[in-house]
Amino acid sequence: MGIFGNTFGLPHLIIILVIILLLFGAPKLPGLARSVGQSMKIFRNEIKDPKKEDDATAESAVADADSSAAPTKTAPKTPKSS
Repeated sequence: MGIFGNTFGLPHLIIILVIILLLFGAPKLPGLARSVGQSMKIFRNEIKDPKKEDDATAESAVADADSSAAPTKTAPKTPKSS
């Protein structure tokens, strides 16, 4: 017995899908499904290894700080004589 008991079945799912189709329209559904799929993939990756993302973010932040801390000097441009 689930959350909804025995009252929630296939006919209810079909009605929900028809309502979603009417609300979003057929052309937008593939993009919506792709977006949901990507979000689920990111969520699963974060659940599996949250430390890995934190390490990668910290490394990129250090690299960005190093590159901005030591700006390169360029020689001033001299006007060309004609």
